[in-house]
Amino acid sequence: MSQRIALGLSYSGQGHHGWQSQPDGKGVQDILERALEQFAQTPLRTLCAGRTDAGVHGLMQVVHFDTELDRPLVSWVRGTNAHLPPEVAVQWAQAVPPEFHARACALTRRYVYVLLESPVRPSLEHGRVGWVFKPLEAQAMQQAAQVLLGTHDFSSFRAAQCQSPTPIKTLHRIQIERCRQTSPLGSHWRFEFEANAFLHHMIRNIMGCLIWVGQGLKPVEWMAHVLQAKDRDAAAPTFSADGLYFAGPVYDPKWGLPTLNPASDHLPH
Repeated sequence: MSQRIALGLSYSGQGHHGWQSQPDGKGVQDILERALEQFAQTPLRTLCAGRTDAGVHGLMQVVHFDTELDRPLVSWVRGTNAHLPPEVAVQWAQAVPPEFHARACALTRRYVYVLLESPVRPSLEHGRVGWVFKPLEAQAMQQAAQVLLGTHDFSSFRAAQCQSPTPIKTLHRIQIERCRQTSPLGSHWRFEFEANAFLHHMIRNIMGCLIWVGQGLKPVEWMAHVLQAKDRDAAAPTFSADGLYFAGPVYDPKWGLPTLNPASDHLPH
């Protein structure tokens, strides 16, 4: 008898070509499915809640797959992890009803961008944070971000290779905060985004615009002009993927799935 299993997965985006399966086998999906096949001794195809680009990290990617195997849930975690590289790990496994769908059942999706403001580039955090060396102004970025909230055509923030059938998305929340400064050499910023769905490179393109406003290169009012233009050329260049983390989907509580991952705790707050 077939059953549907949901997995929560965390991974580093460094060295991987994004989530989606790739011809060279270097997508995170490829890595996970190879590990599942080694553990289950049969091919298993997964479907995720939200694709991540190359270099983007996953705190709580959720996938589901169908299987005829009857294994304890803890075995799906430990058995699969035994065949995964160190930078990828299954966090939990849960049986779900056949009507659960990792992508279609997601109400919203959440991302976090961690940014280092410092005259010196990151070293230990290389690949894990974005970086700017010019000071940022919080109030200007927060005011500019308010323009983007709600349902809009986000074509100005859409990559040319985006496969979404529509550029219209609903952005529910943007939260920007400067973390407690513990060194005169710099500090971290934390940007949180939540929407029903995101376009390809949408957050990285928004980040580029917010940083221009935060550094005083563009006025707060410029963000509204970028949004209204519906033209990618109107916006700032795409910002680095290094500090971007997929914090996971939000589901109806009826599914009983975990919403947070302990891996989230290491990010600046």
